[in-house]
Amino acid sequence: METVELKVEMVGIHEKRLRKCLSKLKGIEKVEVDVNSQKVVVTGYAHRNKILKAIRRGGLKADFWSPQNELLSVYASASYGSLGFNNVNFF
Repeated sequence: METVELKVEMVGIHEKRLRKCLSKLKGIEKVEVDVNSQKVVVTGYAHRNKILKAIRRGGLKADFWSPQNELLSVYASASYGSLGFNNVNFF
């Protein structure tokens, strides 16, 4: 059994589309989705390239997860999570 980690750009209803794309592949046991970090973990017997191809064929932007993605996600949430733009007028 293989575990494949992917970075998938998701907003709103894209999680449902993602699960539908992956349900068509044979050999997938489990799909875990973290919408905040845009990370998808697929566990099963399907080949990693077929998983990526199925997601892209469904119209979603995807790539294999790398440690750099983890660092960027943590940095972005720490840097921009504490900023408040409620009382700022840009125009």
